[in-house]
Amino acid sequence: MRDGFSLLDEPWVLVLTADGTTDEVSLLDLFRRATQIREIVGDIPTQAFAILRLALAVVARATGGPRDDEAWEQLWEADGPPVDRIEAYLEQHRERFDLFHPSQPFFQVPGLHTAKGEFSGLEKLIADVPAGHQYFTTRAGRGLSRVTPAEAARWLVHVQAFDTSGIKSGAVGDERVKGGKGYPIGQGFAGHLGGLWVDGGDLWRTLLLNTIPTDNPDVQRERADRPAWEADPCGPAEADDVHARPYGPLDLFTWQSRRVLLRGDPDGVTGVLIANGDKLTPQNLHRREPLSAWRRSEPQQKKLGLPVVYMPREHQPGRALWRGLGSLLPLVAPRGKADGGQPFVTAAVVEWAAQALEAQARVEIRTSGMVYGTQNASVDDVVDDRLVVPVALLSQDHPRHAQAVIDAVDATEVAVRALGYLAQDLVRAAGAREPKLVDGARDDAQRQAYAALDAPFRAWLAGIDPDVDPLVQREVWHGQARDLVKGVGAGLVAASGPDAWVGRDVAVGTSTRHVSTPEADGRFRRAVNAALPVPLSDSGTDPGTETKEPAA
Repeated sequence: MRDGFSLLDEPWVLVLTADGTTDEVSLLDLFRRATQIREIVGDIPTQAFAILRLALAVVARATGGPRDDEAWEQLWEADGPPVDRIEAYLEQHRERFDLFHPSQPFFQVPGLHTAKGEFSGLEKLIADVPAGHQYFTTRAGRGLSRVTPAEAARWLVHVQAFDTSGIKSGAVGDERVKGGKGYPIGQGFAGHLGGLWVDGGDLWRTLLLNTIPTDNPDVQRERADRPAWEADPCGPAEADDVHARPYGPLDLFTWQSRRVLLRGDPDGVTGVLIANGDKLTPQNLHRREPLSAWRRSEPQQKKLGLPVVYMPREHQPGRALWRGLGSLLPLVAPRGKADGGQPFVTAAVVEWAAQALEAQARVEIRTSGMVYGTQNASVDDVVDDRLVVPVALLSQDHPRHAQAVIDAVDATEVAVRALGYLAQDLVRAAGAREPKLVDGARDDAQRQAYAALDAPFRAWLAGIDPDVDPLVQREVWHGQARDLVKGVGAGLVAASGPDAWVGRDVAVGTSTRHVSTPEADGRFRRAVNAALPVPLSDSGTDPGTETKEPAA
């Protein structure tokens, strides 16, 4: 039996290679093969994000920052990563990357124990196992009794980043423990974020695009900023310097939210002990955390008695990234004015991509985040999206193009709301009264519309040309969106029954009005025409107000 499991040498990181195959690589091979690797993947998307943050910390330390734009440019223009420097750095900290090291196991606390000496099952480690509802998962039986050290390592990184809140095991030596329990300190730090990064096409380009030079004023860091493996090993209690931290992005990328000990050996892991670690809340960390956008929070301002408080801009499940694109663009959310109290602040990596790349280039913005349940003590959903965006939109040098895209999104939202009103009116005209039925019809229609709009909008956005009049390009989208939204509306109208065509008087607010299919369809068409105007020559023969009743 082997004595340890070195994350530097043993394959454990899941990756997608340039030829489209999935592989498992060691941490050293992750960098050696970085130009042939498309991206880090994971058992779930948030796992890939957590491991990406770890890799970013390695790159920053191995390259000395990089210290400024010139040093970054040299890395970008090279054929690949400085493997010698990265290997030398990792070798310097080799012992800290052993999963079963006797005195300093990776991301763990040696000898961690509770008063009763118990360990938990692997459902505490593996985020895709619903506790108490194992019939909803493909993991059961032997899949939960033992996992390989490689999979355990991936989930260990994920636990430190995304672990749920709730009561934890009470570790002996932690003064916060009461009655043998560790009471909630919140989810792992990355679980607060609306994780966002810029994809460069291969792993090395991605790592560089999300590595901001240390002299860049958009990201604040102290000289003490370092990843967890450079700090003193954790004990069961909260770190002595926790109230002075975070020191910077590297501290945040590897924040030890939990005290953990795996039960197992190089042949397999069978249990885990997870206790509370270093508590950290995200208020006003927008100058230190570069991989999230931010929003101003009035409730937090009142709670903390501060004039300005920014919180991470979380992702909304089921809502495509492009629908909230406006609050990610520097035109609307410039970082330079953040301390003045603007509503949104974009991610530092977004502005850096605009500075580092040519306006004609295109990049893929990636998002990943975890949605928690009641009191953040369970996992409800995982968000994962990607969007190809012209760099010109990320630069404040092309404000008219960015504004045209923002206006296109806003106009599309208005048109889809009009479709929702149409759906409500049609079911009211047919006799529906219950709010649940009326609102359900609206929601279903809007889901249909966004499903129809999604791929065309992404294609239109990716094709935005900074050398073409932005208003002309916006009109192109207006025409596509009008056709798509009206197509969904036409389907609703065609499906409405005879009762809806006759209609009836319905109460709307404090008044009563007659609602029928022709009346509702006319209002809908007028609203869509107003929301998505196109030149008259391109508007076809749409009358806007006429609906022909189908033959009996």
